[in-house]
Amino acid sequence: MRSHTKEFLYSQSQEPHRDRTKILLRSHPELRRFIGKNPYTALIILGCVSLQVGVGILVKDSPWWVIFLAAFTVGACVSHALWTLIHECSHNLIFSKVYLNTCASIAANLPHLLPSAVSFQRYHMKHHAFQGVYDLDADLPSYWEARLIGNSAIGKALWLLLFPIFQVTRPPRLKEIRMFDRWIVLNFVVQIAFDLAIYAFFGPKAIAYLAASFFFSVGLHPLGARWIQEHYLVAPPQETYSYYGPFNKVAFNVGYHNEHHDLPSVPWNHLPKIRSAAPELYDSLVYHTSWTKLLIKFVFDPGLCLFSRQARTERGHVALTAEVKPDIEFLEASQHS
Repeated sequence: MRSHTKEFLYSQSQEPHRDRTKILLRSHPELRRFIGKNPYTALIILGCVSLQVGVGILVKDSPWWVIFLAAFTVGACVSHALWTLIHECSHNLIFSKVYLNTCASIAANLPHLLPSAVSFQRYHMKHHAFQGVYDLDADLPSYWEARLIGNSAIGKALWLLLFPIFQVTRPPRLKEIRMFDRWIVLNFVVQIAFDLAIYAFFGPKAIAYLAASFFFSVGLHPLGARWIQEHYLVAPPQETYSYYGPFNKVAFNVGYHNEHHDLPSVPWNHLPKIRSAAPELYDSLVYHTSWTKLLIKFVFDPGLCLFSRQARTERGHVALTAEVKPDIEFLEASQHS
């Protein structure tokens, strides 16, 4: 693995998923039946929100070490699950009406304390449409961010620990996306009301549990390795990687990332079926089986850093052929919702 210390690995080709989508739907047309909605995901959101708030209430009078232990073991898993469910909402994979998916994402966002669900939806659609394009893909670290963190284990550990803060700094560079609209404002208002209610009725330790769960779920925790797994170049030039390990059971198959990018209109419960139907396309790709092992590798391997990403300077070809029309129509509808 080469060390990218000063620059991303640039590619002149378009991202790989559109081509694989065409191959998939041409060679396995039966996969089309998995494109659709899963309304039962709304009930899972309700259950996860209730569980996370319930644990927060349960530990509100506990010693601090109990709160942080509960957040690391239970809370991080539930909080991360809610992130994956927000991701489902961003692709409109729960309800047929876009606004209902947005409402569901705002509900799933509540235990995270920070209003980010609707903004995530906007930026995530750009990530799918323009993967690796620096001015359009917020999943790509900023230049200053990558240079600041460098290759040191301490720097990368701190970056993971503070990952949500670094993410917040990226959107301003994406000039084509409005920072605020009525749905983002609604997300803020509902979230602030929820946070104040939790503090007023259950106190600061309940808030601390939710906050710690949130930071563990996306940062310095085995679950946080998901963000490394998806697009960090452990085997360049391959730029997207799946994870086939036990955490998929509590993360709603979010590890099936190549499969998701290839068919983004397929809900979480059907993603493993894509790999099963087309092993000739996926078994030949490099994949991960342990988020914990990947986390350790990322932190301590000087050959991996924030510059270990594939980038592009051009938008690439956006128009797709008829074979992938269902997916691009969905993406376009989501982007303009």
